[in-house]
Amino acid sequence: MKRDPQAKIKTISELASILEKLRKEGKKIAHCHGCFDLLHPGHLKHFQAAKNKGDVLVVTLTKDEYVNKGPGRPVFNHHLRADSIAALECVDYVAINDWPTAVETIKLLKPHFYVKGSDYADKSGDLTGKIYEEEEAVKSIGGMIHFTDEVSFSSTSLINTFLSPYPQEAKEFFHIFKKKYSASDIIGRLKAVENLKVLVIGDIIIDEYHYCSGMGKSAKDNIIATKFSNEEIFAGGVLAAANHIAGFCKDVTLLSCVGLKNNYEDFIKEHLKGNIKQEFYFRKDVPTVVKRRFVDPAFLTKLFEVCYLEDSLLMPKEIEEEICESLIKNLKHFDLVLVTDFGHGMITPKIIQLLSEKAKFLAVNVQTNSANLGYNLITKLHRADFICIDEPELRLACHDKTSNIEHLIMDAAKKINCDKIIITRGHKGSLVYSAKDGFIQIPVFSKDVVDRIGAGDAFFSVAAPCVCKNNPMEAVGFIGNAVGAIKVLIVGNRSPVEPVPLYKYITT
Repeated sequence: MKRDPQAKIKTISELASILEKLRKEGKKIAHCHGCFDLLHPGHLKHFQAAKNKGDVLVVTLTKDEYVNKGPGRPVFNHHLRADSIAALECVDYVAINDWPTAVETIKLLKPHFYVKGSDYADKSGDLTGKIYEEEEAVKSIGGMIHFTDEVSFSSTSLINTFLSPYPQEAKEFFHIFKKKYSASDIIGRLKAVENLKVLVIGDIIIDEYHYCSGMGKSAKDNIIATKFSNEEIFAGGVLAAANHIAGFCKDVTLLSCVGLKNNYEDFIKEHLKGNIKQEFYFRKDVPTVVKRRFVDPAFLTKLFEVCYLEDSLLMPKEIEEEICESLIKNLKHFDLVLVTDFGHGMITPKIIQLLSEKAKFLAVNVQTNSANLGYNLITKLHRADFICIDEPELRLACHDKTSNIEHLIMDAAKKINCDKIIITRGHKGSLVYSAKDGFIQIPVFSKDVVDRIGAGDAFFSVAAPCVCKNNPMEAVGFIGNAVGAIKVLIVGNRSPVEPVPLYKYITT
């Protein structure tokens, strides 16, 4: 009699207990693990081959939150994927994994055979490098790793062909782009930036999300009353930029000012990656900038924002002098200087002048926000090697609301003496310019958006070292758009864009 597929689905702890009993009965356990997003004949052959290695076949699935295959993935949630695999006769048990990798699961389930597809036989091809950890876990429990050699299909290829999550413009762009660049080529270009020595300089911002849901109109005032739920605090501004770039470059130094009217020093240090050297200057006259957003958690809708800042006070001359002395002494040691200027007082005219004159390679993002609208423009620069701003920031700097954007980019390039510029355009993608190759329009890769906060910072932070290494600007724009597509799925600056998810996204 056939088993009920639902009865095959267990939690990891339940499955561990069941397998312990089966081992005592002398049964051999085979274990497969993966995403299995779109079940296809290759998976069936893989499972059948795995079952032939043992008496009992268990399959564990990657939980939705740990699937790093880009926007729109997984196509099917982990419950549906579990149901589909449980319906297969050759599969005895199914469980949804509780961790990002199979390492802990292997140690709990203790399979005799851990079975992977032939594409993992060449371990160097595993972008995550987790196959080495999984192999060690298998050896630690006395098991063996086995690679099947069955007919191979790609879920990603099938999904891109028949269930593509990408807009039509993106699919057309990918078709042309992949004729020039392979996934391994782009990933190789990203890996080549790791030895750059980078200085990141800019304004620190503490981003707070206070989640609250609407209760209705107040009885006494024309306002909507809300009910507080919880809060999150993120390391934003230049802190986020430093964390992004530190995933790709090993040697990163962060230079910024910390306000002492509120005490976020410990938080800042705790939320920076370990390979970021910190050079902080402390101002007693101002608070560290805090941007507190009140957010409806249902759809992550921003209700309103309260900013805690004192931007009317100029940086004390003695602190500015200390910073300039440090720059004069140390700029020669950095291959790339990355400036994120949010217009909150960190980047003074004197510092701008010094960076323009002394930096080997100067990459700049000058942001317009509610606190500096019209006062913090890219045209205050005297020179830059790479500029990355959005379209409204470009139009404000050029005092031009309606003209052709390409003409404005050319004008800005001449004024600032910069021959490589990327303009991010939200749902329109990005427009890439270089004096050598002219203009290239790159469409948006995903219209799935959770939160747009910090997407431009992430784009700039990963694109800048690629430009510094003199990569083709078309390739840089592709990388930047891929970073942006990943970043808009992350709430606030909860986590930076990491290399492995980006590499996986590129391979899709």
